[in-house]
Amino acid sequence: MVRDPFDAESPQLQDVLDSLDDPACRDIIEQCEEPMTASELSEACDIPLSTMYRKLELLSEASLLEERIEIRTGNQNTTRYVVAFDEVRIGLDDDRSVEVAIKHRERTPDQRLSDLWSEVSKET
Repeated sequence: MVRDPFDAESPQLQDVLDSLDDPACRDIIEQCEEPMTASELSEACDIPLSTMYRKLELLSEASLLEERIEIRTGNQNTTRYVVAFDEVRIGLDDDRSVEVAIKHRERTPDQRLSDLWSEVSKET
């Protein structure tokens, strides 16, 4: 299940660590200089499409990638993936528990509208 873009909670530390520990996930992040589809990423990273979808879900759950729905006429919307962070910090909180903080990129009004449309589409 892909992470809710409106959920303000931080991702689970283990999800972030698992994503960043995976060489294929790191390659996907490196390839995402601009929004790309799963097929485009599969080709660029030389990863089978079925595996690519699992990696994209892992990265999305960790809040490291986000999905953008490209709205088109009819029901042929396209999902593109884009890097969603500028910085990941792992540190200790006041209780000496390990925590993760992700500095997310600023979102444009078009991106926020795309997120809203994506959520509406899931409900219908």
